[in-house]
Amino acid sequence: MQAPLISILIPAFNAERWIAGTLQSALDQTWSRKEIVVVDDGSTDRTASVVGACGAPAVRLIRQPRRGGSAAQNEALRHATGDFIHFLDADDLLSPETLERQVNQIADRPGWVACGEWARFRTSPAEAAFERRNDWTERDPVEWLLRECTGGAPMLQPGRWLIPRAVAEGAGLWDERLTLNNDFEYIVRVLLACEGVRFTPGARLYYRSGNPYSLASLRSDAAWRSAWLSLDLGTRWMLERADTARARRACADLFQTLAYDAYLEHPEIAAAAEQRAAALGGSPVPMGGGALFALLRTTLGWKQAKRIKKLAYDLGYSRVARAKEAALGRERWHTA
Repeated sequence: MQAPLISILIPAFNAERWIAGTLQSALDQTWSRKEIVVVDDGSTDRTASVVGACGAPAVRLIRQPRRGGSAAQNEALRHATGDFIHFLDADDLLSPETLERQVNQIADRPGWVACGEWARFRTSPAEAAFERRNDWTERDPVEWLLRECTGGAPMLQPGRWLIPRAVAEGAGLWDERLTLNNDFEYIVRVLLACEGVRFTPGARLYYRSGNPYSLASLRSDAAWRSAWLSLDLGTRWMLERADTARARRACADLFQTLAYDAYLEHPEIAAAAEQRAAALGGSPVPMGGGALFALLRTTLGWKQAKRIKKLAYDLGYSRVARAKEAALGRERWHTA
């Protein structure tokens, strides 16, 4: 019997600097039966040229006018012919045995999804530190979600998952209204459409931080509203399945964390998130920070503490910028 075909789906926008490495990590997968579908979402750089120069028969390039990351994911899904789906951002990397390990992990469990490890890096994948996390487990999908969302910092990045086609079809398409945090709402639907989650040791996603074109870097009004809508929808799906005190606590943690994140940049979203957290029973999750911030938070409250932290950061950044400018000035004077 022929081995299953895996579709690796890569949405790309202005990914010229990274797409070659991402493609190579997909081509280097030890699982031989794979297709790679790249959707260039209206890039203004050489993304399409880099993909076209790859020359690998397994790689297909689809070009579309700029429509957003969710629309690019959906276009890739429409062209996918595999028995399994694996999403991969255009600046991330996979360890070579990721797909093989994940297929083998769920080969005897139709309807299950495989979840892999992940770690961040900025410039080199050697920086990534794969540390044991709370979600390294086999669970019922609702139980997995509640464990991951409690505390307010879930990692539902789509590059961690191998998804059977039937599960992807049951979950439906990506919501094209969403930009920032679009993966949260989508992966919640995927998990609620599956029968269980199996963790796959050694299936590693190298998650790049610091890409200015990534959705995670967006902080416009539309991006914050997308973050709110994604959380609103995703938590509703969760609570429809399990409206328990534990589930409400997990959802409250998510909204409280959004309130912390949005407070200075989008007070309206922050206030709405804080109200939703309170309506769900409240969240004890503290805002993160060092010892000094914790002291300020305890004495002044987290909102005032965050204002002071930002002011200190801005002043420090200004000093660094002035020092750099002065150093450049001295260098120009010495070389004149």
